[in-house]
Amino acid sequence: MVMKSVRVADLKGHLSEHLRSVRRGHPLTVMDRDTPIAQILPYRAEPANLAVRQPKPGARKPKDFQLPEPLKLRRDVVTLLLADRRER
Repeated sequence: MVMKSVRVADLKGHLSEHLRSVRRGHPLTVMDRDTPIAQILPYRAEPANLAVRQPKPGARKPKDFQLPEPLKLRRDVVTLLLADRRER
């Protein structure tokens, strides 16, 4: 399937028409002059590609991990952060 392209001004002027076309399954590339800047794709209600896996047998549980001791700093962390941001 060939993806249709449309300039920003045309998209703004005929938005409903373009969205109906996308709803029918036709993707749309939005162009700013001759540069593609966005794609409008039909919505597909599909499950996410995220696979949830079970932990391996014998794997430790999060409650079994001991946290390290907090750092003992002589300066306030927020002050250090603000100073670092000012330097950038």
